[in-house]
Amino acid sequence: MSHPVHNVHVPDWMVRRGRNMNHFDRVEPARTALIVVDLQQAYVAEGQPFASGSARAIVPNVNRLSAATRAAGGRVFFLRQTFTDEPPQALPEWQQRVSPKVRLAREAVRAGGAAHGLYEGLEVRPDDVTIDKYRYSAFARHSSRLEDELRAAGTDTVIIVGAATNVCCESTARDAFMLGFRVFFISDATAALTDEEHNAALLNLRAVFADLRSTSEMLELLAVTA
Repeated sequence: MSHPVHNVHVPDWMVRRGRNMNHFDRVEPARTALIVVDLQQAYVAEGQPFASGSARAIVPNVNRLSAATRAAGGRVFFLRQTFTDEPPQALPEWQQRVSPKVRLAREAVRAGGAAHGLYEGLEVRPDDVTIDKYRYSAFARHSSRLEDELRAAGTDTVIIVGAATNVCCESTARDAFMLGFRVFFISDATAALTDEEHNAALLNLRAVFADLRSTSEMLELLAVTA
């Protein structure tokens, strides 16, 4: 069943506040990476108990941005939320004593499981990089090797897309900002469970942490600077 991309709403008072420090007029593609957050079978594929129709709806925009980033000379990284019992990546015990539904969701993204894999509708290319992450933020301690990969490539700008807007995407974007990366956050290539959760995250990110753009706006920036 089809599902619409979120109805994005930025309040008038936020627009009147004007540009923040995170408004960027151009990008350097060779120093830019598209970060695709957790678009895995478990969270996207129809019939999966934790899948979101909104996540399926953004896949065409994610694929367009992936193609444009590659064409401009940037890199594409696909992140996979991953659950393990092995330290130090394992979650604290108290975080594992949660509801049966959450425990089931975590089991669904154990490495090697069918639902752990990237969504089959994503256009992944041989030069793209797939990274497992063990925390909501890809930049958190014991989460992933993403920061090391970006630093080694001389990347200073990241474009955040994927799911969920208000959980792993927002957490990753905030930490990227605090680590000194320029952050673009794409309003119609990220997805949450509801419009309300999606827009609440966008409001916080636009206020302080990221340059909030639509897919079409980001495609124009990538084309102009390619």
